[in-house]
Amino acid sequence: MCGRTCLTLEPKDLESCCKYNKTGHSKPKQPRYRNEFNCGKKYVPSFNVAPTDVTPVLVSAVHFDDSADSGDRLLVPMMWGMVPRWHKGDFRKHGLTTNNCRLEGLAFSKLYGPPLAAGQRCVIVCEGFYEWQTVKPMKPSDRPAFFVHMPQDENIKMEDKSTWQSGNGGQLQLLRIAGLFDVWNDENGDKLYSYTVITFETEGPFSSIHHRSPAILETDAQVSDWLDFKRVPANRALNLLQPCQSLKWYRVSNIVNNSRNKSDQCNKPLAEGKLVDGGSTKGPVVPKSKMMQSWLIVKKRKIDEAEQKPSIDEKVKKEPKPDPEQKLSQEEKVKREQETEPIDKKPKKDPDVP
Repeated sequence: MCGRTCLTLEPKDLESCCKYNKTGHSKPKQPRYRNEFNCGKKYVPSFNVAPTDVTPVLVSAVHFDDSADSGDRLLVPMMWGMVPRWHKGDFRKHGLTTNNCRLEGLAFSKLYGPPLAAGQRCVIVCEGFYEWQTVKPMKPSDRPAFFVHMPQDENIKMEDKSTWQSGNGGQLQLLRIAGLFDVWNDENGDKLYSYTVITFETEGPFSSIHHRSPAILETDAQVSDWLDFKRVPANRALNLLQPCQSLKWYRVSNIVNNSRNKSDQCNKPLAEGKLVDGGSTKGPVVPKSKMMQSWLIVKKRKIDEAEQKPSIDEKVKKEPKPDPEQKLSQEEKVKREQETEPIDKKPKKDPDVP
């Protein structure tokens, strides 16, 4: 499953990170960034990309230029969450969850089958994606969140952009995910390009986090085969999608749960010891950011104060009710006691007394 990604690179930097080798060329080629109107939606770099956000994806250049080589690539901004081509009206109200599509039965889907047959394959590029541990029974708000990324050079830290261009020979390795895209037209004829992420059953160590994972393309050859639909037919391309064996991940704060939170704290690792087998060890979870620590402390204090304050009902139960007997005079008390005594215990009237 893939519900959030992280992509903070500007288009120029993204072009540089997506260089590729092509037969007949001595130097790596760089994909060109092609901007699209997309009904007014634009790409905004973010630490917390959610469905309906726009991000650049790699596609074969021939989709936009019939005279181009199918092996050439473009970076095109598209909306995450495929809009059905038959949908009428507001593109945000088609009512389907299309940010992910299952590999199983993909070719026979009414929604995803036609784009696949038309060769509309794309590669979603990102610095990493977020995943919540769902293999253990927990409340959604309590599920630990993880940032998943490709292995990096030892000098590169995913949470520190200043290390991405350290000049030590290392280069940021983007995470590349296989997807499909389609084109939707509104009533004015404006085009909206949108995509979906292909997922399948998880295998290997990552299965301890989630039972499904995105179809990650680990090598340049896999990326080339997936994009070049004229050279590699659909059935063969689908067979190339295999579980990734080289993923790395670390625990992050649950502030990423809120899709409106786009701050740079989203992909910061929590201080909880060394990483083991790509995952993290058990231990107290403490954010590295002092600002985040202060925020959590204040929030916990408010929760504790709320729990300590007795409710109105509890106050009523604890406060003693006023005794109406205290307001009665002594004569009235005697009279009430006589009236409430059983008949057989009341003194009988003396018949000899007139």
